[in-house]
Amino acid sequence: MTRAEPLIDLQRLVVSVRRRRRFWLATALLGLIAGGLVAVLLPAPPTAVAKILVIHPDDSPTDSGTLMRTDVAVLETTKIAADALQRLNSPQAPEEFLKDYEGLGLTNNVLQLTVKGGTGDEAIARAQAIADAFITEYVARNQEAAAAEQKALLDQRDKAREELGPIESEIVAEEAKRADANPAQLERLYARRAELTSKISDYDGRAQEAGIGTPKVAAGTGIVDAPRILPRSLLKTLATDAGIGFALGLFGGLALAAVTSVVRDRPVLRREISEHLGASVLAQLPKPPRVLLRARAARRRQRVAVTLARAVRENGDSVSLLDLGARRVTAALATDLARELAESGPVSLVDDLPRANLRALAGSVEVLDRGDAPADGRRVGVGSIEPGTSWTDLEFLGAEAILVVRAGYASTEWLHTVARQLADRRIPIIGVVVVDPDPRDHTDGTLWDGLHTALRGRAGRGPAGPGLNGTRPPMPYRRPEDHDHAGAR
Repeated sequence: MTRAEPLIDLQRLVVSVRRRRRFWLATALLGLIAGGLVAVLLPAPPTAVAKILVIHPDDSPTDSGTLMRTDVAVLETTKIAADALQRLNSPQAPEEFLKDYEGLGLTNNVLQLTVKGGTGDEAIARAQAIADAFITEYVARNQEAAAAEQKALLDQRDKAREELGPIESEIVAEEAKRADANPAQLERLYARRAELTSKISDYDGRAQEAGIGTPKVAAGTGIVDAPRILPRSLLKTLATDAGIGFALGLFGGLALAAVTSVVRDRPVLRREISEHLGASVLAQLPKPPRVLLRARAARRRQRVAVTLARAVRENGDSVSLLDLGARRVTAALATDLARELAESGPVSLVDDLPRANLRALAGSVEVLDRGDAPADGRRVGVGSIEPGTSWTDLEFLGAEAILVVRAGYASTEWLHTVARQLADRRIPIIGVVVVDPDPRDHTDGTLWDGLHTALRGRAGRGPAGPGLNGTRPPMPYRRPEDHDHAGAR
């Protein structure tokens, strides 16, 4: 039964992003610097602000701001912009001018106008022109509406008067009959005349009210806070722009680090490295320090060398340390291992590691080139399994191999290639030393179903006895992807 692989391993994703903290911290720092430079080199243009009191004829305490939102929408139209540009004698297009100002309703009757300009005086002049254009248009619109309403009411009054004339004539004619007059007809005519007279009076009153409402709007609507330049704080602007740049840079760096970690598919967890190589993790070493803490790193490396020597002493054959992304650590670890093995017999180092000054590190240990005649005693070969490796040369370095792999250096495909090439040449992998692991990686790098790896046996050797090293015969090499099948049987 095969273990289902998740589409995205969140643990691996988090570890990969955390390992690339230098990258996303650098992008955040660049964003911070870019934001500061924008604030200094590209300062915001001078901005003028004005406040306009707008009287609405139909205003009411229950209004939810609809009338003011309508005024803001009217303010930001090309008609107002064109009128303001005409007052300024500016050839700028109204569509472009609209980008330089905006309105905001502070209350149901107070509108704030914000305008940008090339200079402070230009910004104030623009704000004044826009405010005047808006007030003129608003008052004219209300006057036109009031005039239209008044005219409609007067028209209705005139129609009522026209209808009242024949009624008066009929009443006069009916009253002239005296005794022959029809009382019912007179009653109907009197009622109709009273109704028309009331309508005429009502239309007159409403027409007068419609005319009176416009002067109130015209007198109340105006600028209550003259245009003025908004004060600017360079420090506040610098902090704001730098903060925005830092946030954008950090978000972009984190996103790019997450995407690249998924696309590049480079294992960083001990569990993944052991599965793809088909060998357990024997030990791990931190990233070698550049200047400080070298003594501590040397002590850690010495302890790992003791562990490897304990694994190698079980077999008298030669062994090789193969580097994958950690050349300095591999060379130093090989010399420590050789010194540890030299305590029980002669040891020679076979140097096939490119650009590694192994002779300077070896001290009293004999260092041979790959083409030199083999010396007496145990041989420890040092080579590389990075892309471009000559796989046929690995057989001359050692009968067994210990892989020194830097976490997050090689892709999954290349780890499979290494495991396959070593298996084809019948070079068992004793185990893996992981270099620069994530300090928060708590995954298990042991393959519990493989007696042919990691101190639990050797390929081609019989059972070593009861217990952990001899519970069953050694298993041949399987592809890394077959481990789950074996564990399920």
